[in-house]
Amino acid sequence: MTKILIGCDPEVFVKQKGIFKSAYNLIKGDKKHPQKVRSGAVQVDGMALEFNIDPAATEDEFVFNVQDVFNQMKLMVPTYEVVVSPVAHFDSGYMKEQPKEALELGCDPDYNAWNGQSNPRPDGDRPMRTASGHLHIGWTTDKEVGDAGHVNDCNIVAKQLDYYLGLTSLFYDAEIERREMYGKAGAVRYKPYGVEYRTLSNAWLRSETLMRFVYRNAVRGLENVMNGNILADKYGDIQEIINTSNLKKAEAIIKKENLEVCYG
Repeated sequence: MTKILIGCDPEVFVKQKGIFKSAYNLIKGDKKHPQKVRSGAVQVDGMALEFNIDPAATEDEFVFNVQDVFNQMKLMVPTYEVVVSPVAHFDSGYMKEQPKEALELGCDPDYNAWNGQSNPRPDGDRPMRTASGHLHIGWTTDKEVGDAGHVNDCNIVAKQLDYYLGLTSLFYDAEIERREMYGKAGAVRYKPYGVEYRTLSNAWLRSETLMRFVYRNAVRGLENVMNGNILADKYGDIQEIINTSNLKKAEAIIKKENLEVCYG
C-alpha cells in the first residue's frame, strides 16, 4: 500500500499584557532559512510565528512532532504569550510602525482546486492578520509540480479534504473572518510529494484531540481517494458550504457519509 506522510506548517501569534504584538525578529528562522530544531523547524512569518514538522507516518508520530516543535518554539519567546488564534487584530498605528518585511503577505500564489485558478492575493493593508494550519499530504515523490496529471491528482485530493477536513472544521472553528483573506475551500499548493492543503486555520492546535482528529481525517480522505470513493463525484462543489460556514448543509453531508467530527 502507498505510504502516506502528513506534515504541517501552522502559524501562531504572540501577545503581551493581552495585546497582540508583532513576532517579527523574535526568533532566528525566516522563510528562506528556517531554524532547525528537534522534530522540525521554526521561523518568523510576517507578524506571526510559524513552525513545521518532520513528516509523520503515524498518528502518534504526528502528534509528538507537533507538540515537540511547538513547545520548543514557546520556550524561545519566554516574555510573550503564544496564542492559537485564527485572527489577530492590531492597532492601525502599530501596523504603520512595522518594517516592510513584517507586513509582507505570502508571495507565492495558492490555487483553488475546484476551478484550477490562482486565488487572489489578500489585502495586506488591513489591520489584521490570519494564522493558518496548513497540512502537507505526501503520497508520491519527485513529481513536477506543473505536470498536468499531478496537478489533477492534487486537486482531487484537495477537494476530498474539503469534505473530510474543511466541512468538519466548521464544528470546532467558528472563526469566519479569516476566510475573508485566506483559507477558502480548496486552497492548495502543488508539491513534488503531493499537496499542501491550505484551507484550515490553526484552531486544530488547541488540543491533542483535534491534532489526532486532523491526522486521521487527512489519511482517511486520501485512502478513500485511492479506493475510488471520491465524494466530489457524489456531491459536487461544496465551496459555498465551507466559505459561508453553512453548518446545516455541512451536517447533512457529514451524517450521510458518517464522517468523523470533533468539537475540540
